[in-house]
Amino acid sequence: MPRPDIPLLLEPEQLADLIAGAAEPVLVDVSSPENYRNGHIPGALHLHPGNLQGGVAPAPGKLPGRQQLAEIFSYLGLSPEQHVIAYDDEGGGWAGRLLWTLEVVGHPHYSYLNGGIHAWRDAGLDIETQTNQASPSDYPISLNPGPIAEVEDILPRLGDPDFQVWDARSAPEYRGERSGSRRAGHIPGAINIDWLELIDRDNATRLVDLKQLRRRLDQLGLSADKEIVTYCQTHHRSSLSWLVMKILAYPSIKGYHGSWGEWGNRDDTPIEV
Repeated sequence: MPRPDIPLLLEPEQLADLIAGAAEPVLVDVSSPENYRNGHIPGALHLHPGNLQGGVAPAPGKLPGRQQLAEIFSYLGLSPEQHVIAYDDEGGGWAGRLLWTLEVVGHPHYSYLNGGIHAWRDAGLDIETQTNQASPSDYPISLNPGPIAEVEDILPRLGDPDFQVWDARSAPEYRGERSGSRRAGHIPGAINIDWLELIDRDNATRLVDLKQLRRRLDQLGLSADKEIVTYCQTHHRSSLSWLVMKILAYPSIKGYHGSWGEWGNRDDTPIEV
């Protein structure tokens, strides 16, 4: 959770006020290197999106090792009491992955800039092109299993009325017409809402109307009274699903970091088409 004085979901104007004030948040740009070089929020540090995943086949989306995580947060100069504000250039997938990772390492102070760099530019706010660097820190890594879903957490809960799975992939992937893994289909009972449906392309990649989204989630069975696991191919797209549920104050949500890269390449996992 964010600090009480900084909301989890920030609009560009709110962030501009924070930067101008005395809050001194740690700004992290999780855009492509090219887009960071072409212009970013003043003071923002760049984190390559690929650093947030382990990169080991067949499930490259799994968490990096403890040492790599320590290097990431030390590179950002982060200390446990600092507030992180993350944004990206795609509408929240990579920023969501960073915030989920912060939750995993027990860092509760964070926010997401609604719409990322596109919304910031849309608001007519200042851009800089210089590369920023932080003084390295010695960030303590202590893994919190609460936000993490593994195969062993999902299998015994399939069919449980108090449990649901959100498949954030495209409809063709969900239907088994396309797959990034050896097997195609989806986790039995999973509900499909493509992560792109959470992003308003006509509003500078800000999130869609959250009240309407909440009603849709409830109607589909992805309600806050259930434990919900979200997944995609590598827990990149589904990190936005996790973030949206976090913003909507869902009490029990997990990210399946192995995602379809793992599930679809195993022989002991059930599949529905």
